[in-house]
Amino acid sequence: MIRTLFVTAAFVFFGSAVISQDNPPPAAVVAVEVTTRNLAEVSDFNGRLDANRRVALVARVSGVIENIGFVPGAIVEQDQPLFVIESDLYDAAMREAEGALRAAQAQRDLARLERDRQSELVLREAGAQARLDQAEAALATVEADVLRLEAALDRARTNLSYTVIKAPFSGRIGNSAVDEGALVGPESGALATLVQLDPIHAEFPVPTALLRTFLERVERGEVSREAAVRLTLANGTVYDAQGDIDFVDSRVNSGTDSVMLRARFANPEGRLLDGELVRVTLTTDTPEGELAIPAEAVQRDIQGAFVLVVGEGEVAEQRRITVLRNAQGFAVIGAGLSEGERVITEGVNKVRVGAVVDAAAPEG
Repeated sequence: MIRTLFVTAAFVFFGSAVISQDNPPPAAVVAVEVTTRNLAEVSDFNGRLDANRRVALVARVSGVIENIGFVPGAIVEQDQPLFVIESDLYDAAMREAEGALRAAQAQRDLARLERDRQSELVLREAGAQARLDQAEAALATVEADVLRLEAALDRARTNLSYTVIKAPFSGRIGNSAVDEGALVGPESGALATLVQLDPIHAEFPVPTALLRTFLERVERGEVSREAAVRLTLANGTVYDAQGDIDFVDSRVNSGTDSVMLRARFANPEGRLLDGELVRVTLTTDTPEGELAIPAEAVQRDIQGAFVLVVGEGEVAEQRRITVLRNAQGFAVIGAGLSEGERVITEGVNKVRVGAVVDAAAPEG
């Protein structure tokens, strides 16, 4: 009796296993509908950021640094004093030039009086022409001295102004190459570097053929130079502002058959840095209403591209397709699919063509 029950139980267990293996549950997959999307045609290039303005600050007169008026790395305003060089000698030179000029001006005024007096005497035939000629020559000499001393005063004033090195524009100042108390002069080189980061430019080379196509589309109004460029930073972050193409070089690089383009980006927070290497994405076309599916749904074999479609009765079908291009993570479909059909994007390796699947929409 016990043996009979054991045999019966074994038959039930193994029989159930055979039935379960013959009728496995449908494969769980994720399926996405074929939709119409507006996918811009883009091309990626390596580029480098270039500050809008950059200047090396140098001393134009010699002297000791009395004060440094900035914190390295800070934002400075236009005309903000950055370095102050001792000015006592240059102030004294200016006052000396002012005194010499005043003396020369007094001599000029006296020479004019003498010239006028001699001229009056000659008109009255009471004086000699030679005395008048000498008076005119003396006046010309002192007038020349006045011009020379005016120039000397201008030079002294200019040298005095050079003792205060100001920011020529607003921007970010680099590290100071000298400390307070250092003796500097024109031969000292750059004391610091000032860059203007807002706006900032991205320069990148574009193949000539692609540039021709892009410019022709711009002329036809199919694409714009404005907001045509995006940046991807070194850590993979996509910069939130788009850039405008503001410069196309007039010369082709014969070695690479490419042309240098430049895009202008707003950078009010200074996130983009001068000289930074970036990935540049140029929008070369903006077509409308194209059938598209996620790129991961496309499979390939020796015959070409195909997808697995969830057909009638939730049965998986293989469908040959034509892929026109890939853009923004999607494959643009030229033939083989219709809007509203569902293609399998996840679980493809579990699917057998002709089998029923358990298709679910993607989360989110």
